[in-house]
Amino acid sequence: MTNSKRGLGQTALITGASMGIGVDLAECFAAGGYDLVISARSGPPLTALAKRLTEAHGVKVVAITQDLGEQGGGAALAKKIAAKKIAIDVLVNNAGYGHAAPFDQTDAATQLGMIDLNDRALVELTQIYWKGMLERKRGGVLNVASTAAFVPGPFMAVYYASKAFVLSFSEALWEEASGAGVHVSCLCPGPTASEFRARAGTGATRLGHTAAVMASMPVAQMGYDGFQANRRVVVTGAKNAFQSALAPLLPRGMILKTVRRLQSPA
Repeated sequence: MTNSKRGLGQTALITGASMGIGVDLAECFAAGGYDLVISARSGPPLTALAKRLTEAHGVKVVAITQDLGEQGGGAALAKKIAAKKIAIDVLVNNAGYGHAAPFDQTDAATQLGMIDLNDRALVELTQIYWKGMLERKRGGVLNVASTAAFVPGPFMAVYYASKAFVLSFSEALWEEASGAGVHVSCLCPGPTASEFRARAGTGATRLGHTAAVMASMPVAQMGYDGFQANRRVVVTGAKNAFQSALAPLLPRGMILKTVRRLQSPA
């Protein structure tokens, strides 16, 4: 855990902060001296986290419940934040979910909801706060994608595609912000120990049974450190980084067959 107080005088908004990587990202930013706004759908876990972080790090933590999967959820959250007269310096877009199943065995609500939360809400919140960051010449955006962003994903087609969008969007903003004093990083974790695996059903796949699983705090710390260093893309774990770098060099057909096998039931 970093002891640097680089965030003093700044406030970070962290979405999806009630569990998993989101909790640990909140811990990292609080340890860095940032005041926090933490948001998720579930109120009690947020309230407990806010109390713990305030006591542990002496920062201000405001918990706001909001379902970002709803149309206009990002604007609704921003309105609640503005009503409390809080200015956001750093936006951490962590909220998201996945679903492991053949496309014909899923429903439209699940797939479209994934796009709404993973992509639409992320863009909505970034749009709201981006101009202010550029004007103040500080702060920035940390988007949480996945190693899934680097390849197409049979049996998780929409999830993989949604994270490819996050990666591409983040890299483009990183270039737009070049020289402006605003940081942009895209955190791309591989398999991580969190509630995501249970909700997505990835633990029942071949990948879920064979891949090395990282604890969520090291993943969050890498994301935090990468953001501070303004690293464009942060892939967690040496093996994941190697595979992600190799993916563009391999025949697409080979990648599709490999991912199909890994995402098939174990």
